Amino acid sequence: MHISTKCSVAIHCLIFIYEYGNVKKVTSELLSLSTGCNSVTIRNILSSLKKAGVISIKVGAGGATLAAPLQEITLYRICKAIEPDFMKKLIGIHMLPSPFCPVGKNIHKVLDCSYQKIQNDLCSSLQTITMENIIADYHRNTQNDP
Repeated sequence: MHISTKCSVAIHCLIFIYEYGNVKKVTSELLSLSTGCNSVTIRNILSSLKKAGVISIKVGAGGATLAAPLQEITLYRICKAIEPDFMKKLIGIHMLPSPFCPVGKNIHKVLDCSYQKIQNDLCSSLQTITMENIIADYHRNTQNDP
């Protein structure tokens, strides 16, 4: 019951691509070194972001660049690209409650409304946070770095 760490790795990659994509060729190997993740994992993440129209990757020569303006890349868009069913994984209901128990046979109906509201609220919140916000946070947090 969590948003996969692949989403934070994807955000890490997007920050790196934004910061360095214009001055060097950003490859899965380079992103692997920066994130501490296996380069195969990075390639899978990049592939998902490419399919979602968030990045573009130069065929042959390699190198990733942003394919959308920062304000159009929301946390929701990133999470949905990386983990299409992340909402269901985030808030799930146990699958095998007892059909003989009054609580067990009704728990799905009881929780569906509340959980749907939580999912709607989370979705709305994730859509308000953009890479533009995250890049600004990154710059604020690194301005005193040597």
